Amino acid sequence: MLTLSMWFMVSFLVPMLVMMLATILSKKMINDREKSFPLECGFDPKSSVGMPFSLGFFLIAVIFLIFDIEIALILPIVIILKSSNLMIWTSATLFFIMVLLGGLYHEWNQGALQWAE
Repeated sequence: MLTLSMWFMVSFLVPMLVMMLATILSKKMINDREKSFPLECGFDPKSSVGMPFSLGFFLIAVIFLIFDIEIALILPIVIILKSSNLMIWTSATLFFIMVLLGGLYHEWNQGALQWAE
């Protein structure tokens, strides 16, 4: 047991020491203004470097990803049907769908599904 705890301690401390050493050694000593300034073909930028994006597109994309992953998690339920009790399968499926509908209701209630105000 002592050997196992020593191995856990060593496996935690060695990577921590390596990361700390890499952080210390990778610091730039001289912070030059010209090197940290964004450059566009040799000219100073006339506008901001980042492009603005619509928050509506971002919210719809995030909601799509969340619900797409949840639907992908529903697919194995069909396989579980063969190996489990029908009552357990039905209750688990209904619980999962209720969680999914609860998330949809929350998004709708918060106004995240409204495209324009």
